[in-house]
Amino acid sequence: MEQPFSTSKVTVEYFDPHDVFKLLAPGLVPRLPLRNLHWQSHAGPLRSIDTLHIELVSAGDKSSIASPITSPPPSGQLDSSISRDDGFQTQIGAALSSDTVDQTINRNSTPARRHQIPGLRRTPYLKVLLVRCDDNDSYKGHVRQEIRDWIKTNTPPSGSKRNTAENHDAFEWLIVHVVIPNTVAATQPRDSGSVSEKSSAASRWRPGSSTLFEKMRSDFNTSSKGAVDRIAQIRIGVNDVPYDILPRVVPAVPSGYTETQQETENSWTDLVSKFRSLILSSFDLRVSQYEEDIREKDAQRSLPGWNFCTFFILKEGLARGFESVGLVEDALVGYDELSVGLDMIVKDQALTGPRSAANALLNYTEGLKQIALKARAAITGAEYEDEDELVDLQSSQAEGTRSKDTYDDIPISSTKKPYRDMIVANNVSVFDFRCYIFARQISLLLRLGNAWSTREELLAKLKEQQESVLHGVAPRAPPPKQKENEHEDLTMLAEICRRTLEFIPIVSQVMRNDVFAALSEMAKSEGDDAVATARADPMVSEVVENLVASFAFSIAQQILAQTSTKALPIPPSTLASQDTQEPKSAIPEPKTMMHPARSSSLAIRTGGAAGVSRPPPSPNVFTGRQPSSADDQGQSTFLKAGLEELAARRAELYILSRNILAECGKKRGWTDGWTSVPVIGESTMVEMVEIDLDEDEKPTIKEGETSPGHEAVVSISGIDSKLLKTALDNTDDFYRLYETLTDKALRHYIVADHTHSVKACMADIAVLKYHLGDYASASSYLWETTPFFGDSGWSLLELSMLVMCSRCLKQLQQKDDYVKVMLKLLTKAAAAERDYQEQKLVFRMRKKDDVEYPDSAAIKGFLDDLLAVTRTLPNELRIPLSSFFSVVEVDGPPEYHQGQDGISINLKINSLLVDSLEVDAAKVRVVSAAGRSSKEIWFELAEPVTIKQGKNKLRLNGNSAIPGSYEIDKIDLRASNLRLHYEREAGQPLSKADDILHSPYVVIYHRADTLDVRLHASKHVQLDRNNTVDIQLDAGWNDITSMEVRVKAATGGLRLLTSEARCFSSSTDFSKPPEGGVFCFGSVPQNGNLRIRFPYTVEQETASISIRIEVSYTTENGTFFFSKTPVIETALALGVNVQDAFKHDALFSRFTVSTASHSPLRLFKSELVSSEVFESDFGVPPSAPVVIFPRQPASLLYKITRKRDVKIGPKTKKTMYLRLHYSVLQEEIESLIEDSLTESLQDTPLRSFSRLLCSTIIPHVRHGFAGQDLERAALLGSVPTAFLSSVNWPKYFSGLGKASDGTDYSRALTSFLRTWQTKHPKLILKTASMPSEPRSILIPVDIPSLTIVHTADIRLQQPPEPTSTLPALADLPNPTVCTNQLLPAALHLKWTRIWDTATAPSEQTDLEFSYELAGPQDTWLLGGRRKGHFVIPAPSPSDGAHFESTPDTEAEIPILLVPLREGWLPYPNVDIREVRPYDDIAAVSSPSGKTPIDGGAAGAGVQFETDFRNLGETVRVIADRARVTLSLDASGPGGGPLVLDAEPLREVDGGGVGRIVA
Repeated sequence: MEQPFSTSKVTVEYFDPHDVFKLLAPGLVPRLPLRNLHWQSHAGPLRSIDTLHIELVSAGDKSSIASPITSPPPSGQLDSSISRDDGFQTQIGAALSSDTVDQTINRNSTPARRHQIPGLRRTPYLKVLLVRCDDNDSYKGHVRQEIRDWIKTNTPPSGSKRNTAENHDAFEWLIVHVVIPNTVAATQPRDSGSVSEKSSAASRWRPGSSTLFEKMRSDFNTSSKGAVDRIAQIRIGVNDVPYDILPRVVPAVPSGYTETQQETENSWTDLVSKFRSLILSSFDLRVSQYEEDIREKDAQRSLPGWNFCTFFILKEGLARGFESVGLVEDALVGYDELSVGLDMIVKDQALTGPRSAANALLNYTEGLKQIALKARAAITGAEYEDEDELVDLQSSQAEGTRSKDTYDDIPISSTKKPYRDMIVANNVSVFDFRCYIFARQISLLLRLGNAWSTREELLAKLKEQQESVLHGVAPRAPPPKQKENEHEDLTMLAEICRRTLEFIPIVSQVMRNDVFAALSEMAKSEGDDAVATARADPMVSEVVENLVASFAFSIAQQILAQTSTKALPIPPSTLASQDTQEPKSAIPEPKTMMHPARSSSLAIRTGGAAGVSRPPPSPNVFTGRQPSSADDQGQSTFLKAGLEELAARRAELYILSRNILAECGKKRGWTDGWTSVPVIGESTMVEMVEIDLDEDEKPTIKEGETSPGHEAVVSISGIDSKLLKTALDNTDDFYRLYETLTDKALRHYIVADHTHSVKACMADIAVLKYHLGDYASASSYLWETTPFFGDSGWSLLELSMLVMCSRCLKQLQQKDDYVKVMLKLLTKAAAAERDYQEQKLVFRMRKKDDVEYPDSAAIKGFLDDLLAVTRTLPNELRIPLSSFFSVVEVDGPPEYHQGQDGISINLKINSLLVDSLEVDAAKVRVVSAAGRSSKEIWFELAEPVTIKQGKNKLRLNGNSAIPGSYEIDKIDLRASNLRLHYEREAGQPLSKADDILHSPYVVIYHRADTLDVRLHASKHVQLDRNNTVDIQLDAGWNDITSMEVRVKAATGGLRLLTSEARCFSSSTDFSKPPEGGVFCFGSVPQNGNLRIRFPYTVEQETASISIRIEVSYTTENGTFFFSKTPVIETALALGVNVQDAFKHDALFSRFTVSTASHSPLRLFKSELVSSEVFESDFGVPPSAPVVIFPRQPASLLYKITRKRDVKIGPKTKKTMYLRLHYSVLQEEIESLIEDSLTESLQDTPLRSFSRLLCSTIIPHVRHGFAGQDLERAALLGSVPTAFLSSVNWPKYFSGLGKASDGTDYSRALTSFLRTWQTKHPKLILKTASMPSEPRSILIPVDIPSLTIVHTADIRLQQPPEPTSTLPALADLPNPTVCTNQLLPAALHLKWTRIWDTATAPSEQTDLEFSYELAGPQDTWLLGGRRKGHFVIPAPSPSDGAHFESTPDTEAEIPILLVPLREGWLPYPNVDIREVRPYDDIAAVSSPSGKTPIDGGAAGAGVQFETDFRNLGETVRVIADRARVTLSLDASGPGGGPLVLDAEPLREVDGGGVGRIVA
């Protein structure tokens, strides 16, 4: 168990007195190692052991061929008797020199003396006796006794209790019976019950005999319950035994028994199972005893004489026991606990001193002392002589004959010194103690991590173990599958690196104190009084620092080599060689130098294929990983566990190595370049002076004197690392190694995805390249790293890097990139200045003068260089305005130029630049998104200005005064070839924290004397022509020399017919014909007015249209621009309906005029204009205008007659026109209020705001009057103004500024409106008179064309005779008849063709009609000719009289009417229909061939109407009885009253029957 080396194996000792192991090995060795073992821990959960390697050791001869320990190591570098636990060349089965005595002792002779301290001796876990017994006689004769003697000699008595020492070396034993073929034992079954008696005749000769296997079990197994079976049997096949060993004599009485293949496999399985259970039993006993002893020793910690070294060896024995069975995690926990225990001992020893000699550790290490003395002698040039041989840093005396160079760079190894012997002898220092514990921890972690070297050694040893059988004898079992491709556990490798990063600082301090203590003690022993100043001696300090640096550097390189794995996808190097032919042998790969047999996975690849060099990295592209062959082969699709952590830890080790190198180079004046980096932001800081607190205790040295012996010493003495020593030989090698280590760390950080560290390494390389003058490479790295540091908040560092990058690009003459870097530098400097100003505002506690920003001196002058370079560039550079300026705002309201239409705005701008900026041109655009179309105005700088640091004011002029509320959305400043721009989306809310534009709003009002444009719908509308619009232009105070008016449709589907435009002006006309929406004019005098009228069309009817009007005009003060997009209503204000009534000679048309909106109308005049065919007559017109309300339309009745002497031709105009003159009350009210306001402002200082007031109030007037308010105003003739008092006027007048006397225009206008409303509570409407130019509309009226107009009249022929009995009816004007009275009458029919204006007389034909007299059946009984036909002849071309009927062509049809009921009865109805010819009927007949009814209107016939003259006339009908006598009893029919007598009605005197009209 106590193996002095790190192995996951246990020893099994076999005794082979019969020389049968060579027969057993071919079947046993392939079944090793043991797998899937489970052990129940005493202080934790169940432990699983995946693989347990077995070391088969012969009891008599250690160099047996069956023992795997005799083979040389795979590396071929070490002797088989020596072992090194360095993490690289771990040997399975190697033994320490201290154990050689035990190896030479014969186990069958005198037993070896056990060491008094457990843990320093190797003993087997299992002892196996291999027995050959061929028959029962041999067993009885001597074999049984030999077994008993072996058990007595090699195993403790079964009845005695084991002591503590025996439990430390507890083991189990096993007897294996090896059966040779062709023997009696081979013919016996394993047990007597396994074969039936009938199976063989030989069974009758040996009834009831037991087999040899049963005899051995009975003799040597205990009979207690639960006893362990210690007997196993293995049968060797006849083909597996060499010919010289195979017995020649075959048994005389064979049993016929032959073992099957399955039984053979079961026997081997049983043997392996016994191995597993017995080894775990021994391990459990040992662990129990160790844990008990450790608890006992730990409890004695406070007792005098307690020794930590003894406790360490005891607890380490338990840890090594765990390691031997593969429980490496438990072993590592043990070493971690011992490390903590050592820290406590060191702390107690440092505070209270050693409590006893037994528990004290050495103050220094003798080896370090000798190395330090030799180094000091090398510095002084003296020869150093020592009686003892000088040893390496941690090498042992046994390694003297070995090549010292082999382990120069492997400082951490548990076998470099006899550490355990030193610990047992209590002759160990803190330095050696820590190194040993750390070496053991690293070794265990390498096992857990399945490191490459460890795994290769184990597999090689296992393969050798399997091949160590006799040649010519094939194994009887296939070898187990080797997991040769098993990957490392990257998490464990990362843990190694993490522990190393913690160990190096600790051990460096321990080593430093160790050497100082050694030198101090030596000086004290020599009687030197300057012991206290040993640390201040520069020579001693240099030696110590060199020793520490070399040791720490070597540890880092060793761990980097040990944790190297091909599983890390390290990208290729980003370093480009300056000269591909330059040899790099001066600085070899660290790992290649330490271990030439292994190749590094981190080798620097500076080129691609042979003869092809890798191109240098582009400065505009990140110099990241390039495709490699490993990538082409494909990588794992998933991220391995611990990959990123391992890469990060290895990168930190590379950084640690680089820092050690940098510190060594700093003493030689070799800097990494950071000292030459331009410092930004510290120019005003006071330089710090270091003050020694112990200055009073030291002697004062006068100025100019130097302390003797304290000059700075620089030497490489004490540096044993070849790599570090080579790098410190010259500056080239130093910078090459520094760059290499940084590049390796960078590539590892890339794998670890540590972006910050990657950029930091790139920055280090960039600074180094800049320091060395490699500006191309430096600019490439700076180009990549600078943005990262800026985004991460390292503003000052970013500025410094930008300065370096700009200088590199300037040296390389890369103007484009230089400009970009300079712009970024100035932008970042401006951003820093902005932050500084914000901090001053936030943290300013008292008022003080502004302090110049510290960065100003460092970046002053860069702006001029930038502008000078930009002048040489062909293209313009655009950068955001916020890069150089912090606050931009409009300073006050616009300034209006007197006597002209121009305005100016003042812009305040705060510059963050240190240098002054010469601005050649500046432009500002203000936009207004209100309304249907956006408006924009440009303001420009009149002359170049210089913008200095801080606050500045720019005055920009504009040539357009378009009224509205605007906000700045675009700013452009141009300096040289540099353009600073600012853009934002109008209408978005401002954020002062993020936006530099703080006050972008500008309000422009329309002054009264400036140019104005208005759009109106034409007041004269003719419906059968295109509608027109009028543009009214007022020049104001401008004396215009030339003017151009452009109109554009702002409504979808609107088309402007500008080619038909006309100009209405007394003094101005178009200078050239209108074309394409452009109207050009010449001179227009002051206050000149002109009107442009043109038609338009729309695709779809819309209620309103919008037209954009742009006016560009030139005066003596310059060219100005005005734009307006008004919206006008195009819907008709009124609607007209017509009803026609055709008569024989005239047409009566009634026109109903109604308002189309909620506003009433005033109708002044109406006229129906005659045409060439028709003329009209109207009654007496009204004396006053007619007011038309929404619910009260006006009716106009006209009588239309045809002109007799007019012949209708193709060009004869038959359309009449209805002309209406009217006004809209809403428009009258708006005009009234506007005139009143303008008149009130005429002589006040606010006169210039008249247009603003009108444009603000009129919308309120339109929305403030409801329909009922307008009706009330129309009825009362007055308009109230009280509704304007509730409007919040100040919000409409904000941004107007103040007058020269300080009066606020907003308040002044609000006050004026209040006063005006008070003075004018009502405005009187002029309703009696007609306006000078009222609205008019001309509506075309088409007279319908009718072929025939029929007139039907029923006339009573004679009235009934008067009855004398009805005197009351005699005086009635209407005829009265009795029921059932016969009324003879005549139906008179006549017609006319005068209303047929569509058919020529020559084309007219005879027309046949039918009539039918019909009435309700319960009202009239009709007699006579109720139905009939009549024909209307065609008119003769020569006789125009035939256009209407004559007495000869009129019909007089007699009929008889009998009234059937009383009342006022209407006349029967006369229905006249056209009778169509048969051919016409057939043409429109149904597909079935059926003929429609005669006279039906199934097809298209003539257009006719019937004028029924009796329509509305009635006849009074009364009963024909004057008196009736009734009986009221129920004697009548059906039980009703009985009529007794009835007196008929007699004639009434003077009465008669006449026509009754209802």
